[in-house]
Amino acid sequence: MKVIRVVSIQFHPAGKMYEFNAGDLELQPGDRVVVETERGLGLGKVVSRVEEKDEALFTQLPAKVQRLLGLEDEKTLAHLSRREKEAYEFCQRRIKERGMDMKLVRVENLFDGSKAIFYFTADGRVDFRELVKDLAHTFHTRIEMRQIGVRDEAKMVGGLGICGRELCCASFLRDFQPVSVKMAKEQNLALNPSKISGQCGRLLCCLDYEYETYCDLRKSFPKCGKRARTLQYSGTVEKMNILTGELLLKQEDGKQVSVHVKELVDESAPSQPPPEPPRQQEQLSSPRREREQPPPKRQRPAPQQAREQLETAVAPLQPPVIVTDGQQQKSDDKPKKKKRNRRHGHRKPSDPKNNDKPVQE
Repeated sequence: MKVIRVVSIQFHPAGKMYEFNAGDLELQPGDRVVVETERGLGLGKVVSRVEEKDEALFTQLPAKVQRLLGLEDEKTLAHLSRREKEAYEFCQRRIKERGMDMKLVRVENLFDGSKAIFYFTADGRVDFRELVKDLAHTFHTRIEMRQIGVRDEAKMVGGLGICGRELCCASFLRDFQPVSVKMAKEQNLALNPSKISGQCGRLLCCLDYEYETYCDLRKSFPKCGKRARTLQYSGTVEKMNILTGELLLKQEDGKQVSVHVKELVDESAPSQPPPEPPRQQEQLSSPRREREQPPPKRQRPAPQQAREQLETAVAPLQPPVIVTDGQQQKSDDKPKKKKRNRRHGHRKPSDPKNNDKPVQE
């Protein structure tokens, strides 16, 4: 088994990574090296540590790293940068003079100067044959015109997104993933093109980052417009917040109630009356006085008991009895009056001899 030392290298910031044979070089992440590519010599940057892999794992052996970037290579790189700037300005003037419907994005020269690549964007096909003749006659090198999309343009130019950070495609995003409006709907975002579009005019790449998380969380939520109920409330789902787990229910009387998704129950579960709202305690400036208790009500006695009490209260007091010489004598010596049987309205008959005097009995 033959083992080779492999290292990953990228040619542009956040660009695709390619594996190369490090050979005997001791490379570290961040080193700039000169490598052999299909288009010729190129300048790349090491992004990983050297790893030993079996040669049988590769269908095609990776190209070998030529050398680390030296002083002469630094001078060559500065010269190529000046030529790229001149080629960009010259091509931009020719595009305006010819009135061509295209936008020039960037010019790149290979490290050995054998080819110049012009990147541009356009809505359709562009006839640039006359433009290529002007460029080849001026710079005396091979010219390649490459049409790219608006997302690749934003990756090359760079910039700041609506979040205030550097564009994902220009900082760490190496491959573009398809983004659809369904992702924005799943996350309850407003379908406003200015808010869900990036610098390139396409949908934000970050919509794809949390899409799977929202799909998993939504499985426990009822859909908007469906009926849902808790032990206290029942109504139709108006809004939902998937991250906080809150639902807004619209009851039959038109009132809206906020509940948590964990409070939802099945339709067959018994319902309970809604809880009473807490009463607000009144704050009084003076201390609260205790309420005077009313005197206890007097119970009316029973009729028999009341009659006995009345007879006891009305009964006359009997005079005391004095015992003298074996005889009982009352303390009151007054003679007892005879009872008179006289009817009301009738007088006692008088003496016939003396009409004026009454008859003595």
